[in-house]
Amino acid sequence: MKTVRLGKTGLEVSRVGMGGIPLTRPTEAEAIKLVQRALDLGVNFIDTAFGYGAGMSEERIGKAIAGRRDQVIIATKGWDPEHIDVSLKRLNTDYIDLWQFHGINSFEDLDLVLKPGGPLEGARKAMQAGKVRHLGFSSHNLDVALKAAGLGVFETVQFPFNFVSDEAASKLIPLARERDLGFIAMKPLAGGRLRKNASLSLKYLLQFDSVIPDPGIEKVEEIEEIVALAEQAPWKLSEAEQQEIAALRAQIGPRFCHQCEYCMPCPEGVIIYGMTYLPILYELWPADWFFSWGYVQDSVASAHKCIQCGECEKKCPYQLPIREMIAENLAFFERVQQEYQAARENR
Repeated sequence: MKTVRLGKTGLEVSRVGMGGIPLTRPTEAEAIKLVQRALDLGVNFIDTAFGYGAGMSEERIGKAIAGRRDQVIIATKGWDPEHIDVSLKRLNTDYIDLWQFHGINSFEDLDLVLKPGGPLEGARKAMQAGKVRHLGFSSHNLDVALKAAGLGVFETVQFPFNFVSDEAASKLIPLARERDLGFIAMKPLAGGRLRKNASLSLKYLLQFDSVIPDPGIEKVEEIEEIVALAEQAPWKLSEAEQQEIAALRAQIGPRFCHQCEYCMPCPEGVIIYGMTYLPILYELWPADWFFSWGYVQDSVASAHKCIQCGECEKKCPYQLPIREMIAENLAFFERVQQEYQAARENR
């Protein structure tokens, strides 16, 4: 597969990477087979995180790359540099190619990372010790990402980018090019909304020569389809495809949570961003994990505290009908939970 330079890291990564969240869904044997098939096809960039599946994603990747470490560029994410040793053990390696601060979504988060004696200094010590080779960050907040990308302390940025949520195209991607930062396109399928349009979604992203799409892969046939598409350069969109994209943009609209957290804090203690994102979490995670996950349970419990005051909507930069979305997603959760419980009883 064609490779591209990941900014100032100098790493030559495959034109399409592989996201590690869905590796928690299949059996361990299936997940290992999937990663190995990706390597066979030339996909050498695998991105995961310390917290994905309570470490399950990192562990499965570690088992899959045994004896093949030289064929893969491993990126993982976390907040506490002291957890790097745990990630190394899980990933079955003695170094991480790219360690990213996971979710710098507010200016307070950024200040915390940068403070004297803080996480950035800890990560740099890990680099000096040879445990980490390059540093980056991920974010869901455009303004915060723009500031972090302009500081000169990171080598890569990971941000949501797809043809529905394309706010990165006008400022962040040009800034990344200017600063020679590698740009990793998080949520290339819009958090699952474009799953049925995966080929079109990836073809759109592949037009950006410095962008590395990072789709989460769950099945062998998915990675085979993606690799086949990536090998069809140039990726010029036809007029019919452009019309399809326009139609999908209009159909989906802007009514989805960007996880910027501007709506927080809620005066009543509602975990707003958890509730507005709930259906996407359901699509991303295995049902057994989703329904036992404390974050989901806490978000749902907090939703009952909503008094419909509308303070969150005043703060939302995307003018989302948050109160309506919380009510809808609470009803959604109750429905899928009943279906899940019924399925368990019939096992």
